[in-house]
Amino acid sequence: MPKKLVLVCLLNFFIAAVFGLLLRYAFVQPIEINYRFLTHAHSHVAMLGWVYLMLYILIIHYFIPNKKPIYNRLFWVTQLAVVGMLFSFPFQGYAAISISFSTLHIFCSYYFAYLIFKHHKTNHKGTSRLLKMALAFMLVSTIGVWCLGPAVAMLGQASAFYQIAIQFFLHFQFNGWFLLAVIAVFFHKLQLQDPKQFRLFFKFLIISIILTFALPINWFAPNPILLWINGIGIICQLTALFYFVIIVKSPLKKLLQTQATITKYMYVFALVCFVLKIVLQSASFIPEVSNLAYQHRNFVIGFIHLTMLGVISGFLFAFLFQNNLIKHSKTLTFGMYAFILGFVLTELILLIQGGFFYFGIGLLPNYYLILFLCSMLLPLGVGCLIYNILNTQENVPKTT
Repeated sequence: MPKKLVLVCLLNFFIAAVFGLLLRYAFVQPIEINYRFLTHAHSHVAMLGWVYLMLYILIIHYFIPNKKPIYNRLFWVTQLAVVGMLFSFPFQGYAAISISFSTLHIFCSYYFAYLIFKHHKTNHKGTSRLLKMALAFMLVSTIGVWCLGPAVAMLGQASAFYQIAIQFFLHFQFNGWFLLAVIAVFFHKLQLQDPKQFRLFFKFLIISIILTFALPINWFAPNPILLWINGIGIICQLTALFYFVIIVKSPLKKLLQTQATITKYMYVFALVCFVLKIVLQSASFIPEVSNLAYQHRNFVIGFIHLTMLGVISGFLFAFLFQNNLIKHSKTLTFGMYAFILGFVLTELILLIQGGFFYFGIGLLPNYYLILFLCSMLLPLGVGCLIYNILNTQENVPKTT
């Protein structure tokens, strides 16, 4: 796995984390930034600079036997698009320059999907199906992006059409492309075969991803039928979780027996967050809960971070720790504990404050300051990981 490319991804993550820290500091002490513009930069760099490019590296590393130069060139063109968004979104939001770089990233992703469909090889059909479906959801999600222009032109940014288009992109990125790609790598690590349980897991998971999109549609175009569709999706999701546990239980025990302590913890952390994500999504079966989640921003941000920082980033860290890029040291352990602690504390604070808003209690004492201080642990954790990679020699033997 190319050390230089992994460092680029982690640097993107560090920058996104620092932007997130600035967003929270803005409520502690007013600063000269456009909050909405910086939010766009934060989310785009986190999603497209960290998660997308890290999955790019992992997929090529594990599923492309003949690593042609085109993959390296495409990586740097995609990173150029990320840098363009990094330096344009904070100053102009969605405008000509940032949209141009966002469009470049989309076209790079199309070419990437084409190359992977054409060249990938896996040890069993199950992983291949997960990988191809992940890429399919990535392609489908961009329909939401292409709908934004017509939505603004015809109905404006306040319209249901515009909001649903954004939710379409986010839903199939997070729950489709990112999640399925991570599971594909995870199953590859477990060296799973293709039993009947996997086929059932795969079918129920795909159906649930599609049907649960009914919930965000219902937020902007309420209809009782959409709640029933979401309910069916939730049942499918819980069924998929049941088969997931059956599939991974035995091979996961074998895998963890051969791993360093910090790697074990990151796998457990990611899996706990994965289960928690599904449980919380299942609670949306109750209409009052789904409306509560939409009406209070704290719950929305908390759930997004649960998926991005807990599930996706948790798995990505665990995958990295199994390679010889990183020397397991006290610095690495400290950094990951700081990251997990920062994640847990900020999630709890957001949850508690959301509950306070719901019951009309008001703000927690020093809420914004506490949230900012706890958030400092996130870039600190990522920074320790970067430091550790920089101080790891290329010929360090693989840690088991």
